[in-house]
Amino acid sequence: MPDPMDVPIRDESIRLGQFLKLANLIESGAEAKPVLAQGSVTVNGEVETRRGRQLVLGDVVTLGGVAARVSDEAAGDNLPW
Repeated sequence: MPDPMDVPIRDESIRLGQFLKLANLIESGAEAKPVLAQGSVTVNGEVETRRGRQLVLGDVVTLGGVAARVSDEAAGDNLPW
């Protein structure tokens, strides 16, 4: 599996369909339904077909060999320098 890129979100969770677009894994929200129906998307290594699946921090979504991890928007603010 490829190393996932971190994609920060504002809240504690996000729907899978929204995250696919936010992470630039799809071009539009309308594209989510057919991609999910094909079984092309995995969440934490398991095929997921529900666009409304709630993702939380640390979840890894993979599509077409590209992986994206749900990360905390504020995480970058806690650097010691």
